[in-house]
Amino acid sequence: MVKKFLFLEWKSFSRSASFNFNLAIKILLSIAAAFYGAMILLLGIGVFYMLQEEGFEPLSTVNKYLVYWWLADLIVRYFLQQTPVMQVKPLLTLPIKKSKIVSFLLGKSAFSFFNMYPVFFFLPFSIVLVVNGYSIVGVLAWHLAMMSIVYANNYLNLLIENLNALFIAVAVILVTLIGAQYAGYLDITIYFSPIFQAFYAYPIIGFGMLLIPISLFMYCFNYFKPRLRLDDVIKKKEKEVKTENFTWLDKYGVLGSFLKNDLKLILRNKRSKSTVLTSIFFLFYGLLLMSDSMYGAPTWKLFSGLFISGGFLFTFGGFVPSWDSSYYPLMMSQNIKYKEYLSSKWWLIVIATFCSMLLASFYLYFGWEYYLAIIVGAIYNMGVNAHIVLLGGAYVKTPIDLNAGKKAFGDKKAFNVKTILLTIPKLLLPLLIFYAFYKIWNVQAGYIAVALLGIMGFAFKNSVFSLIEKIYKQEKYATLSAYKQKN
Repeated sequence: MVKKFLFLEWKSFSRSASFNFNLAIKILLSIAAAFYGAMILLLGIGVFYMLQEEGFEPLSTVNKYLVYWWLADLIVRYFLQQTPVMQVKPLLTLPIKKSKIVSFLLGKSAFSFFNMYPVFFFLPFSIVLVVNGYSIVGVLAWHLAMMSIVYANNYLNLLIENLNALFIAVAVILVTLIGAQYAGYLDITIYFSPIFQAFYAYPIIGFGMLLIPISLFMYCFNYFKPRLRLDDVIKKKEKEVKTENFTWLDKYGVLGSFLKNDLKLILRNKRSKSTVLTSIFFLFYGLLLMSDSMYGAPTWKLFSGLFISGGFLFTFGGFVPSWDSSYYPLMMSQNIKYKEYLSSKWWLIVIATFCSMLLASFYLYFGWEYYLAIIVGAIYNMGVNAHIVLLGGAYVKTPIDLNAGKKAFGDKKAFNVKTILLTIPKLLLPLLIFYAFYKIWNVQAGYIAVALLGIMGFAFKNSVFSLIEKIYKQEKYATLSAYKQKN
């Protein structure tokens, strides 16, 4: 049965209308995975000797900070790890046991990159420990305990996907602990370091950790199996019906009608809601680069400005028109002009970017130069990147299942690795232009050059929209064909 499932997965991938795009993405991800795997491998080999040269005991020092790795790994998985997705509905009508379907999907998640990358650190580090005279049994027990934590996080992530309160709790705990340690109120590593050290000192505890991922696998199995029902896939139970009319948008005519549809889509669907929430996290991105060596550099300031103001643009805007994929064929059968449709998306992105710029005004606390970078980044995002995301939408023909959050196994990610890859081209151009003017003249010249590009985007909006509209018309039937597929 596993062989049959793998065969169906391959057919789903190879017959997809966006096969070439998905293949290119997977090739890029493979190259990135190989690069970071090599870096982590070198770190796993060298960290022992680096710590030893600094006068630290390597194993106890690594154990001291593993609690932060554990919590951070959970949060990173929530945003980036791909949930195992499969078209379950056709299988439920066949004589296939639900237990086999659930077991396959849970087993499929075990081969994620997020479960593989820790091996590149812990395995060489464990070998170096043994080579340097550490107990073989103790190191083996410690290594198995680390891998148990990795796979425990894997199955916890599946539960977090369906229990958002658990993710919020983990995120709050991590931020609180880091803040408390940074302020000097509490050093949580003092309490957790002995626990990780015990995996080596008392091997029976390390071997016993294997029971945790096994127990979580069984819990996930028992959690998802009863939820894998055909009536749940077809029929959606609504406890309360809410209507939002947004009648104040009627005065804007056709543009207002499209904006109303977009606002209703955002408010009524779990994935679109999570997209908006994810974009809010972008506002605090600059706080991660507050060191003098990084955020003090002008190029990093602009990079942060683009990211801080462009959260909604990069997450929601990056998947236009895929948000409308479920009813896109119906829209195309109506007397709707592409220009009006695209204009509504553009205005939604511009308004959200402008609001992000205003909400980020708290960066004034760090000085005008920080907030100036955010203003310049917002102008470029509104004037140039808003057009680029619409242009890219003509070629990104990936349908979005807005009801994924209602299914036991569905893609609920609002922010994933593909989103990151699609964001890179939108960041490189303004950074290169800024860097060139900054090096030839000064920082102000770089900001002016990037801001002028954004203003030019507003000035030539109609000409750019005519070009984008022409491309959408050329790709219309290919897009319709892609949206009819359910993979």
